[in-house]
Amino acid sequence: MKKYIFLLLVLFAFGCTEQKQPQKFMTYNLRYDNPNEGVNRWDARKSNVVDLIAKYSPDVFGTQEGLHHQLAYLDSALTDYSYVGVGRDDGKKKGEYCAVFYKPAKYDVVQQATFWLSETPEEISVGWDAVLERICTYLLLENKQSGERFYVFNTHFDHIGEQARQNSSKLIYSKITESNPENYPCVLMGDFNLTPETTAIQYLSTVLDETKSLAGENILGPQGSFNAFKHAEPVTDRIDYIFISKGDGKVNQFKIIDDQVDERYPSDHLPVFVEIEF
Repeated sequence: MKKYIFLLLVLFAFGCTEQKQPQKFMTYNLRYDNPNEGVNRWDARKSNVVDLIAKYSPDVFGTQEGLHHQLAYLDSALTDYSYVGVGRDDGKKKGEYCAVFYKPAKYDVVQQATFWLSETPEEISVGWDAVLERICTYLLLENKQSGERFYVFNTHFDHIGEQARQNSSKLIYSKITESNPENYPCVLMGDFNLTPETTAIQYLSTVLDETKSLAGENILGPQGSFNAFKHAEPVTDRIDYIFISKGDGKVNQFKIIDDQVDERYPSDHLPVFVEIEF
């Protein structure tokens, strides 16, 4: 009997110490479909975008700049994924999306929404000194196996308005806090059009954890994420980020992916990839 009880205790202890499965996240600015970009036009590189995403197989990835037909192509080619999102111009299908793709075999969508980065976030609007509509799309996912829930916010900051970028960072953090009374882990990703030393990124790095800072020695890839389609030059400008709510995750790997095909990048941004244990 003592031996039997001992074995039960061992099995129980093993079950309690079983490691959580890491989850893989990616943010990727696709570059909008501009047919005048020659060899870098969408039709010439879209299959390379799909191949890159399939190679790294993130559980969840966010895109920026994708137009509806670009996302429809990804959705049809990447059959393991579904996505949520709306066009920023009309809240439906017009304009660029900040879409979030996820694996429906692994997750259920509990909640989803989009807001505009402006003084009137529930309305289609241009905020502060921005020159274009800017949005943030988010969703609450539930792991079908474990029941674990977490939020993913995906955004694209304005490329001109400094006030807009600073206020957008504060607005997004307030939305994270407001939408999450249960304090589920939260991932914020996107193209912030800002380098690490800027005020808005410093603010977000204070209220959230920037995943590169948690990765220790497990950092791969170039320093920057914006390549401007210049395949032979160093990539030094880092403007794409993945953040996580403070104290909510262990980052096993951080990578800026600089894969090329025939000396060309699939987009003018490099995707940022992280592996996180909540």
